[in-house]
Amino acid sequence: MKITIPDSPYKRVVIIGGGFGGLKLARDLNKKGYQIVLIDKNNYHTFQPLLYQVATGQLEATSIATPFRTVFRKYDVIFRMAEVVKIIPKENKIETNLGHVSYDYLVIATGSITNYFGLEDVKKYSVSMKTINEALNLRSMFLQNLEEAVNLEIGDHQESLLDLIVVGGGPTGIETAGALAELKSHVYPNDYKELDFHRMDIHLIEAAPRLLGAMTEKTSEKAKEYLEALGVHVHLNTSVNSYDGQYAYLNNGKKILSSSLIWTAGVEGNTIPGIDSNAIARGNRLKVNDYLQIQGYENIFAIGDIAAQITDKKTKPDPMVAPLAVQHATLLAKNLYRKTKQKPFLPFQYVDKGSMATIGKNKAVVNIKSMEFYGIFAWFIWVFVHIMALVDFRNRIIVFINYAWNYLNSDKSIRLILRTFQRVK
Repeated sequence: MKITIPDSPYKRVVIIGGGFGGLKLARDLNKKGYQIVLIDKNNYHTFQPLLYQVATGQLEATSIATPFRTVFRKYDVIFRMAEVVKIIPKENKIETNLGHVSYDYLVIATGSITNYFGLEDVKKYSVSMKTINEALNLRSMFLQNLEEAVNLEIGDHQESLLDLIVVGGGPTGIETAGALAELKSHVYPNDYKELDFHRMDIHLIEAAPRLLGAMTEKTSEKAKEYLEALGVHVHLNTSVNSYDGQYAYLNNGKKILSSSLIWTAGVEGNTIPGIDSNAIARGNRLKVNDYLQIQGYENIFAIGDIAAQITDKKTKPDPMVAPLAVQHATLLAKNLYRKTKQKPFLPFQYVDKGSMATIGKNKAVVNIKSMEFYGIFAWFIWVFVHIMALVDFRNRIIVFINYAWNYLNSDKSIRLILRTFQRVK
């Protein structure tokens, strides 16, 4: 098998990765004088901010995933499902598992992967949540633990199956911990009457002195207050030194018993071999200039999490968040179109439009510029923003119906073990 791309009179823009940035760029470049080729190892776009809801049984995976070919039905975009293994800049081509693809302009939008900060035992025994497969693994793990626990006597083994550890106090970490706490309070006791869920502990571990470090201190305190009200044990100024699949060993000398550790503590750029190592910045991100060109290359760009805009005037890169990827894509599409008109590129300037996180039903925190919202109003803002950000109209309707149902009866109904989670031994 090989990749076949139709000939075109237009110059070819190859986009690697169909995340927020890659998808936005492909659509914005439509009919702008280029042949657009998007390559991704999956045949679908994933709405990553809601992965934790797939893991905790609030949404099905199909609710947050949309096939690329569905997205591009009304666009002149060529999609190919392949994995890029190498970039060959001198020949203006990329090597995939199916063959080579040439380009006139290359855009790397490969996003990020989980960063374990060199903790190999944590990487081996914990579960991360960056993909749909990982979210489904988590859902199976939670339910398999409970199914096993009902057959055990009270003791350390049963305790390790019930207790959960979430590492990372960013939005994903607190949203996951909050969702698990709601399951513990409103759902699991009805399904597993043999178990005493007062003995189930949920721990959230954060190395920094407060949660949600990118948001205001008041917002951090509010999030901590909501989590503790739900029964989550919040550990600040605490990090995990090691994990053996049964105990998490902390930097303060303590240890926590749990066979389930969910790692959301950090990400790093998902680089591809072939780019000069001098263009790789801290966090495995690619150094880009004001026009999003990778250092040392005129026709190779990077957008989204993988891109670190580092210049003489800007030494600290922008945060690795979805709005950055969208803004990158918007500007790059505009600049590539300007190039067809022989106009100069415009520089990129990130505009922080705010941050938000939900901790559970009627509990959310929102920072928008100088404004802060908490509680039920913030929760409705969070719901509205996330529903409207979904790519497909069908998914918006399905997610809205699921939210409405869950809001009325607090029952996270998707509790099926459709795939067995294989724990590392």
